[in-house]
This record gives sequence, C-alpha cells and structure tokens, in this order.
Amino acid sequence: MSGPVAARIDREKCIGCGLCVAVCPDRTLCLVDDKAVICGTECINCGHCQAVCVVGAVSVISAAMDFVTFREDLRWLPFDEFDLPSLVRLMRSRRSCRNFTDQAVSRDVLADLVRIGTTAPSGTNSQGWTFTVLDCRQAVISFGNQVAAFFQKLNNMAANPLLRLAAKLFAKDRLGSYYRRYYQTIARGLREWQEEGRDRLFHGAPAVILVGGTDEASCPAEDALLATQNILLAAHAMGLGTCLIGFAVEAIRHDSAIKKHLAIPAAESVFAVIALGYPAEKYQQVCGRKPVEPRYPRLAD
Repeated sequence: MSGPVAARIDREKCIGCGLCVAVCPDRTLCLVDDKAVICGTECINCGHCQAVCVVGAVSVISAAMDFVTFREDLRWLPFDEFDLPSLVRLMRSRRSCRNFTDQAVSRDVLADLVRIGTTAPSGTNSQGWTFTVLDCRQAVISFGNQVAAFFQKLNNMAANPLLRLAAKLFAKDRLGSYYRRYYQTIARGLREWQEEGRDRLFHGAPAVILVGGTDEASCPAEDALLATQNILLAAHAMGLGTCLIGFAVEAIRHDSAIKKHLAIPAAESVFAVIALGYPAEKYQQVCGRKPVEPRYPRLAD
C-alpha cells in the first residue's frame, strides 16, 4: 500500500554509502553521482532509510511517538544484543488476569499502551489498525450490557430444538454446537451478571481496549493481533494484568448495533478485546505449554 514519497535527503550530509538504497523495499532510492537521490514515485513510509543512515542525511515525514508515562531510549537495539532469557521470562510471565482491583487505569497509561501497540509490524506498513478505549468502569459495564444482550438472544435461539434442527440441516449445526459447548456456561454467566452484578465477562476490569482494523489495510486481522500482543506484554511490564475476551469479539462480529454503540465505524472490524487493570493476583512461577511438533517438509526444487 505505497503512497507519496515521504523520505527527504540532505545531499550535503550524504556520503554515498548506498545503505539506504539497499534497504528500501519500494526501490524508491538510488545513487546518482555518488549521492542518494529519490528516483521512485512510491513509498511505504517504513523509515528503513532513515534508520540505517549513519550520518543522519535521510529523514522520513511521520508523526512523532511521544510516550508520557516513561522515557524511551531511542537508540536502535542491534541484533543479538537483547537479553533473550529476560524476553522469554516476560512472555511466559504474562498470564490472563481474571481478578482486578478497583484502581482505575489513567488515560496516559492507556494512551501509551496504544502507542506501543503501533510499534508492531503491519502488512505493507499500512498501519491500518484502530483502537477504541473504554477508560472507566462505567463504560466497561455499558459495553458488557450490550454483549450480554446479544448472548441472551443467542441463548434463547439455542434453547429452541426446532431452530437447532434447522441449523443442523442448513447451517452446519453451528447453533447445536454452540448449545452443547456454551449454552449452560453463558446462561450461568448471564444470571450472575443480571441478578448478582457479578462480571464473568470482563472480570471486573476497569478498562478495555478494542483493537481493530480498517477494510483498506492489506491484512487487518493479522495487523491487529500483532499490535495486541505488543499491548499485552507492555501492560505486564507496566504492572497491569490483561485478559483477551473472545466472547466480546464474537458479539461485535455478529451484532452491528454493538459497534454503533461504541461509535466504531462500519468499515472497521474488531479482532481483539483486551480487559485490563491492576491485578489482584500474584504468581510464583511460570508454567509450561503443550508440546508442539513443527513440520519440516522436504520440498522438491
């Protein structure tokens, strides 16, 4: 998804090393008379040329990323220089939090988490992700009421044996599968939500971030999920607990009224809903995962 050329070159500073030319994915730059020049008409605004220049001769027009709650180190981290055990420890220590304190999460923290999300890669550097932030418990409850209303309707449908039979014949038994797998759990959760005020959906989280993508992005779902992982890991480092709420994603996917309630444009899709807040739980060690067997296919030339 290339656009107008965003790079600018200071010919006085340029030493003609050609590094920017080598890393440009759009072949927008070339060397002329031992100086880098713009010779193409399209640019994905990736910033590789600026990042690789050893004399600061290249600049790329882009928005500044100013974090509020911490000071960023702007030096590029070379390959193989980060502490891998620490990275893996962070990844394995992040767990789904289902017990939150009542402490609110500030807008500055939420805004920095969104900014961190945008450091993820995106297809053709389209950066077509979207973020909708519910920054108070009241907003989360309002969202929860919308999701609960959707699942109440779905449970009412699933409880009807004639509708389940029709779905088995004409809709690949989706309604029957839902009835067998989720009906009882959802019914119990709805009763607790409506009668006891117990939040089995967001687990009492004081904030929610919905991560989506625009239809114009080349691969919006992948982009949104990569940004989501950044947010999950950063939240843990900031002292926050997180939990992905898949039921909320499904409700939004099937009920356009929920998107309207959240002021999310129709041309956007939501791919992740993150409940987050300060955790009321503490762990002592990391846990394992199911073993995996990667494939190594032998492909013919």
